Amino acid sequence: MKDIKKFRGTGVAIVTPFKNDSSIDFAALGRIVNHVIHGGVNYIVVMGTTGESATLTKDEKKAIISYVVEVTDNRIPIVIGIGGNSTQEVINCVRHSNLTGVDGILSVAPYYNKPNQRGLFQHFKSIATCSPIPVILYNVPGRTCSNISSETCIELANECENIVAVKEASGDIAQIMRIIRNKPDGFSVISGDDMMTIPIIASGGAGVISVLANAFPSATCELVTNSLKNNCKSAREIQLRYLEMIELLFLDGNPSGIKAMLSIMNICQNTLRLPLVPVNRTTYTRIQKAIDEVNKS
Repeated sequence: MKDIKKFRGTGVAIVTPFKNDSSIDFAALGRIVNHVIHGGVNYIVVMGTTGESATLTKDEKKAIISYVVEVTDNRIPIVIGIGGNSTQEVINCVRHSNLTGVDGILSVAPYYNKPNQRGLFQHFKSIATCSPIPVILYNVPGRTCSNISSETCIELANECENIVAVKEASGDIAQIMRIIRNKPDGFSVISGDDMMTIPIIASGGAGVISVLANAFPSATCELVTNSLKNNCKSAREIQLRYLEMIELLFLDGNPSGIKAMLSIMNICQNTLRLPLVPVNRTTYTRIQKAIDEVNKS
């Protein structure tokens, strides 16, 4: 049976903080790691979409992994993002990465070249075959133009022992429920969207890989814990309290929204790497107001 306990509950896709000169701000990265751990998250995801992984060099990625492993100090599991649209390049990256202290790999569906379902299956099977640690599939067709169908997801879950979960951000609740209904024991379905956390957990999902938890880890953990315990009223109250905040996170794109939020909270600077830019002034003001309202409640 697959070991999925490490990836149940609240995961957080942490940002990569930058200084004004666009170099990595390791001091701020350490603050973020400690902030989310103290807030109760169950595991950290490094170098995902929210971490601006597409703009990081290979050397920067190695430095980030090493630093996060050091700061985390075995307190909670760590997942790192290793994905791409060249299967062999992803395999090379897995083989040449120092995975000491890393508990899992999050691998996004290939983007741009738009493989069919047979191609997707072979891509992920090849990655799973070479990976020495568990693999979490990442389905986000809004970014990749490539949807991992429920049938392909289930086939991979059945054939590949170390494919242990899928981060589902398709927004297609029927597809997600088909995966939950047909998945083998020990395979987890994780929400990849803060707004979908409650319905996915209510359908049998295992939790969320959250963006909001960068700023509000305790509230996100409380929402997920209540959802997993079927405390629907309490979970709903938290979701509704943070509803506007979640909408604002993505209004001007991710991670622009969460970096604005973390800047307002004095956790890291509001700096992104091109082609991403900070949120506009109107959105920034609305985020400030939303934070004030949440802190009052």
